[in-house]
Amino acid sequence: MKRNTIISAIALVAVLGTAGLASAAGMGGHGKADGMGRMGPQMGAPVDFATLDADGDGTVTQAELDAQKQAQFDAIDTDGNGTVSAEELMANHEAKKAERMKDRTDKMIAARDTDGDGVLSLEELTSRPKVSMFDRIDTDGDGAISQAEFDAAKAKMAERGDRGERGHGGKGHHGGKDGGRDKR
Repeated sequence: MKRNTIISAIALVAVLGTAGLASAAGMGGHGKADGMGRMGPQMGAPVDFATLDADGDGTVTQAELDAQKQAQFDAIDTDGNGTVSAEELMANHEAKKAERMKDRTDKMIAARDTDGDGVLSLEELTSRPKVSMFDRIDTDGDGAISQAEFDAAKAKMAERGDRGERGHGGKGHHGGKDGGRDKR
């Protein structure tokens, strides 16, 4: 069974490419047509292995991948004419953007709505986070940051920079990969 899963994963890499795998793994991203007939995450919602394995046999066949790709295309081709117009692509992009913005908004309200009324007051909206950076790094809660906690926090921040989080293209907050700071 493990061998079949590995073979299926290799097939996914070959067919979907890196951008498609990011979508399949639910990692988002900004995939583009690569000129070889593959489409990245803009094709549709992230797809997991169980969805690709339509017959539930523990493997993904080329036919199952083709069916998923067709289903994603059909979802964008809203007039069903077999082609995707600029308007249909734009509508798809706008719908995805609206989903992301709703998710972000819901998370913000959940994180800041201290009185639980489902809306944010001026105080809730402008208040500082309840957990300070110090508290985030002090993972054992002993009131002091150990070398291990410091190193773990530094590694986590570097990982975020490498993934390009927060729209900085993997450059950290200050331009360089190390955040623009001198590492003496």
